[in-house]
Amino acid sequence: MNDQLSPVHLLGFPLALYQQGQEHHSELMREFSLIALGEEQESHPTVPARLLALVDTLTRQYGDYTDAVDLERDAALEAGLESVDLTYHVPAAAAEASRALGAMLDEADEFCRSGGTLLTLAPPPRVQQFRDWYLQEFTHQISGAQPVPWPDYLRAAEPDRS
Repeated sequence: MNDQLSPVHLLGFPLALYQQGQEHHSELMREFSLIALGEEQESHPTVPARLLALVDTLTRQYGDYTDAVDLERDAALEAGLESVDLTYHVPAAAAEASRALGAMLDEADEFCRSGGTLLTLAPPPRVQQFRDWYLQEFTHQISGAQPVPWPDYLRAAEPDRS
């Protein structure tokens, strides 16, 4: 694996929206953990088991690259800031990991919409938008694109009302 790290700048990182997304993610992981426990006898893992395995793998692979910046983000949250600029330094493989995580989370959202017995609903549209931006920034910047600050991404996503 290439040891060279790529900087990924998350500019205007919206802390309240991040926190809302984390709350949803925690609820989803708890419920999916319970579902996966009941599926251990099945030969084909479903969305809950696959998502849990992917999140566990990514945490083990990339935790060392993200821990210090995550502390910075958490300090900004504690300070009551609205947003913060963060810079991660990650290996190139983080781009594919971001794509895989995005695809799996999209699948989990669909599972939540159609799961029937789930307590966890799909995330609100703004949380979904934030997640898309966050993961795209990793894939795009590792590929050499310039950072797109959250406010700019949001403006570009909004319909023109003129």
